[in-house]
Amino acid sequence: MVNKVNKVKTAVLPVAGLGTRFLPASKASPKEMLPIVDRPIIQYVVEEAIAAGIENLIFVTSYTKRAIEDYFDSNYELEAALEASGKHEQLKALKALLPAHVNCVYVRQPYPLGLGDAVMRAAAIIKEDYFAILLSDDLIDMGKKSCLNMLVEYHHQVGGNVLAVERVPKSKVDQYGIVSADADGKVSGIVEKPSLAEAPSDLAVVGRYILHRDIFGYLANTKKGRGGEIQLTDALSAMLSHAPFYACEHTGRRYDCGNKADFLKATIAYALKRSELAPGLLSYLKEIVNE
Repeated sequence: MVNKVNKVKTAVLPVAGLGTRFLPASKASPKEMLPIVDRPIIQYVVEEAIAAGIENLIFVTSYTKRAIEDYFDSNYELEAALEASGKHEQLKALKALLPAHVNCVYVRQPYPLGLGDAVMRAAAIIKEDYFAILLSDDLIDMGKKSCLNMLVEYHHQVGGNVLAVERVPKSKVDQYGIVSADADGKVSGIVEKPSLAEAPSDLAVVGRYILHRDIFGYLANTKKGRGGEIQLTDALSAMLSHAPFYACEHTGRRYDCGNKADFLKATIAYALKRSELAPGLLSYLKEIVNE
């Protein structure tokens, strides 16, 4: 089943969630379209995928997420207006949203039945053995090398399925899927949101996966779990005894943009990376902290 030389060319981006933690802002605008400085969250995730060699993006959406499709589509009227008014920098930025060689496909998740069900919606489209999953709630800042790029390189080294992980405080293990892994990263178990007593480690799965398409068979046989949803973790756990899984501990800083405080931290952190914004923002932050 393992082929270490095959490229990972397709990524699934589940974006059908209701975004209730950001109401009322997310009532009319998808949470994934909330801006980190001047680009929506989803743009950063797409750029991470493309930087890792992804050529096909499968967005799993719902009827409330049409704005995501519109965002990555061409807007000829706006482009013409920018051209006519000489706003060439803005026009260049607009045209750079999605490289010409990248294909986008949009599929609907009709009912909110969980991450596992969302991933299943891409089953008929994926033809390659291995594909990636990126959760847009997680922005992982690793500088020049993206988290997914790190996973792809690791997958080419070891083969098999690869999960991005990070160490979390013991007080938070009940918020994540927690893995047990040996010194070489080989995963022997995974538990969804365990209690502290049940947690096999402090290694939490975070928003980036490379999986073999066999996962779809396991998802099809996964019963609804917590909250009446089909959990991806349950399918991964079932597949674990039949296929190799590896944990890859990322080296970046992760922002959970489904959390308001982390969303604000990400906005500040990414703004401070911008030379035209950093001096004034840093001065202001020092000013209000010292008040």
